[in-house]
Amino acid sequence: MKARVEWKDGMSFLGESGSGHTILMDGPPEAGGKNLGPRPMEMLLMGTGGCAAFDVVLILKKSRQDIRNCMVEIEAERAPEEPKVFTRIHFHFILTGKQLKPDQVERAIKLSAEKYCSASIMLGKTAELTHDFKILEA
Repeated sequence: MKARVEWKDGMSFLGESGSGHTILMDGPPEAGGKNLGPRPMEMLLMGTGGCAAFDVVLILKKSRQDIRNCMVEIEAERAPEEPKVFTRIHFHFILTGKQLKPDQVERAIKLSAEKYCSASIMLGKTAELTHDFKILEA
C-alpha cells in the first residue's frame, strides 16, 4: 500500500492514495490553515470508522442478513499532552435492514473489532475502544 501527501499552501496538504484518489486536508485558522478540509487526525478517525463499517456490512451480508444501510457515529478523546494520541474511541453503529438479528449484528461488530479491522485494532493499542448499536427496520 502506498500514499503520497504534498504540502500545498499554508497548512493545506493534498493526500493521494495508491488507488489514485485525492483528498485535501487542512488545519484550523489558529494553526495557519484555512479550514478547507478535514484535519489529519479526523481522517484517521473516519478511516477507522470506514474500516469497521466495511467489515460489519461484509460480515452481515455473508450471514445472509438483509442489510440496507450502515452508519457509524464515532466519538473520540485525545490525550491532553503531546503526542495527543486517541485515548478513548466509541463506535455507535446504526444499521437499517429487514429483520436484522441483534445477535448477528453484535457478532459482526465483535469480529470487526477483534479480528478484521486493522485500523481499530491498531488504535486499540493506545485507546479504549467501545461499541454499541441500534437497529432500524427498513
